[in-house]
Amino acid sequence: MFKSGFIGIIGKPNVGKSTLLNRLIGQKIAITTHKPQTTRNRITGIKNLEDAQIIFIDTPGLHEAKSALAKSMVNAAREVLAEVDIALLVVDADSGIRKDDLGIIDSLKAVEIPVIAVLNKIDTVRKEELLPVIDSLSGVFPFKEIVPVSAIKDYNLDRLEQVLVKYLPEGPKLFPDDMITDVSERFIAAEIIREKVTLLTHEEIPYSTAVIVDSFKEDEEKNLIRIQAVIQVEKDSQKGIIIGSKGSMLKEIGRQARLDMEKFFAARVYLELFVRARKDWTRSESMLQQLGYSARKRKPE
Repeated sequence: MFKSGFIGIIGKPNVGKSTLLNRLIGQKIAITTHKPQTTRNRITGIKNLEDAQIIFIDTPGLHEAKSALAKSMVNAAREVLAEVDIALLVVDADSGIRKDDLGIIDSLKAVEIPVIAVLNKIDTVRKEELLPVIDSLSGVFPFKEIVPVSAIKDYNLDRLEQVLVKYLPEGPKLFPDDMITDVSERFIAAEIIREKVTLLTHEEIPYSTAVIVDSFKEDEEKNLIRIQAVIQVEKDSQKGIIIGSKGSMLKEIGRQARLDMEKFFAARVYLELFVRARKDWTRSESMLQQLGYSARKRKPE
């Protein structure tokens, strides 16, 4: 009996959803930073087992959205619940159940699929502090299972995997064995660059930045990939920060992004970065659609 299905990973910002996805897949496909709202798109990760294929969908953190970009991120996360076979709610063990968590849990009451709670970051709390949080979770929703894990420490992820397979429906493989994600190489390259911008800059810069890969050319004979990409910001002042004194910041963003790309693509990478300012692009519905933040992905038929 073979099982397959889609798992929607949901939760408020900064609870470790993307780290959990990367650890479960065994390879970094979603960018991770210490800053909330890093994930903007739905990212699919595929885990192949002997008796099952688990397709994870990582989503942007659910939060009160104000800008058009933030609203598109929240909509992308909410739409997942209508399309998956299992909902995986991730809660931060350190902060416990907060108002944002309760709001998300309330929205789960309308779904008819199994809901599993993951209590992440248990490496940051003492064991005696963990039981009250588990009891609180049990009291607010009839979760099928509550699994305590530490994604960053790889603790109890095998147990979580077993629980997910238990509730997966019977079905055939939906993706080839050698496929770990359905996002394009251009998308991966753009996300790696955006991760470096997020890690190296401060204040509003990461939230006002988008990355567009204009050119992605592979030279198989030389094992070389040539990439040209644009870092887009909202203001000329932000453009100056991204470039830095004598181009120092842009050079460092490019250096760190190139090293990560070479590791991911297993090839040498020649990366050219440019910066441009587009006023209020995060508030423009048409610009968001051009950048792919309003596009909706569906299950394969």
